Amino acid sequence: MKPAFAMGGRLLSLLVACGLALVARAGPGAHGPNGEHLDGPAIGVAASGGLARLPDGSVNVPKAAQRRMGVRTIVAPVADAEATVELPGRIVADPNASGRVQAAHGGRIEPGPRGLPVAGQTVKQGDVLAYVRHHADPYAAGTQRAQLAEIRAQRELAERRVARLASLEGTVPRKEIEGAQADARSLAERERSIEQSLSQRETLVAPVAGVVARADVFAGQVVESRDILFEVTDPSRMQVEADTVDAALPATIGGAQLAGLPGARLELRGAARSLRDGLLPITFSVRPEKAGQALPLAIGQPVTVIVSRREKVKGIVLPAESVARNPANEPVVWIKSGAERFIPQPVRLRPLDARRVVVTDGLAPDNRVVVQGAALIAQIR
Repeated sequence: MKPAFAMGGRLLSLLVACGLALVARAGPGAHGPNGEHLDGPAIGVAASGGLARLPDGSVNVPKAAQRRMGVRTIVAPVADAEATVELPGRIVADPNASGRVQAAHGGRIEPGPRGLPVAGQTVKQGDVLAYVRHHADPYAAGTQRAQLAEIRAQRELAERRVARLASLEGTVPRKEIEGAQADARSLAERERSIEQSLSQRETLVAPVAGVVARADVFAGQVVESRDILFEVTDPSRMQVEADTVDAALPATIGGAQLAGLPGARLELRGAARSLRDGLLPITFSVRPEKAGQALPLAIGQPVTVIVSRREKVKGIVLPAESVARNPANEPVVWIKSGAERFIPQPVRLRPLDARRVVVTDGLAPDNRVVVQGAALIAQIR
C-alpha cells in the first residue's frame, strides 16, 4: 500500500498540470466582450512550427516572423469617441479660384503666342490662351465691304476738301475749315472700325491663375458662342460637395475629413436649403495641411466624407490599419491569444476620422489587438 503523502503529491501535480493547460488554452486577451472564450485548442501548432493558418481559423506566427513583419499589439481601453457618419461626395471647383473660358461669338480657333495650352499646364491670370477669328455670313461680309468702300471714298473727298480750304485760309471762315476737318476725322474712324470688324479676332485669356483642367480645342477648329473651351482651376483650392438625406445633419456637424486622405483639411461652408434629386447638398472647402501644397484630387472625383457629429459613442479606438477582411468580407481584427497565436475576431465599427476607427461591438477591454501588420497576418494561408 502506497503512502498517503505520495498520493497527495500526485494529485497536486495533476491539478497544477490542469491549471497550466487551462492557462495555455485561454491566454491573456482571449475573451470576448461578454467574457466568452474566443480561444480553442491550438490544433496543429506543434506540427507546423512556422507560419501557418490553423484549422480553427487562427494563425501561428513565430516570434522571428513577427519581428520581420513588424507586428505590434496594444491593449485598447474603452473610451468615448465622437459619433461619425459617412457621406458620399465629389470634388467640385471653387468658384472663387477657378474659371471657364468661352467665346462670346462663333469663329475659328487660332493658337496664342505660346501655342494652345494642354490639360495640366500651369498658367497665370491674364495669359493669352488662344484667339477666335470671327466669321460672318457671305451676305453680311459683302455688305460690310461695300460700306467700307463707300466710306473710304467719302473720307478721301473730305481730306481733299480740307486741303483745299486750308490753302484758302484767311479768305475762308475758320469754322468751315474746322467743320471739314471734323468730317474727315469722323469718316476715318468709321473706316477703321468697319475694317477691323472684317478681320477682328477675340482674345481668350486665363481668368485665374492655376492649372488648365480642361482643354477641348484644336487649331482651326470652328466653335460656337458660349462653348466651354478651357477650364482653369487652382489645385490648392477646391471644394467637396457631399449629399445626405438627413436635413438635421448640418446643424450637428462638428468636423469632417476625407476618407483615405489625412493630409486634407475640410471646413464646412454651408448646406443647401432645397433638395436636389431627393438629397441635401453640403459644401466643404478642402485645403491642404501645408499651405500651397497641391492635393491629389481632381474635379469630379468621387470621395467619401467622414462627418463628426457633436455627440459621443462608447467603443475601442483603433488605427484604421488594424482592420482586415475575412473570406466573407467581414471586418475583423486580430487578437493575440498567446506568444505566437493570433485569432481573427469579427467586429462592428464605424470610421472616426481618416486614420482611426471606433469598434462598437466584438472586443473586450482586455483584448490585445494587432495595430500594425494585421494585413500581413491576414494573408497567411
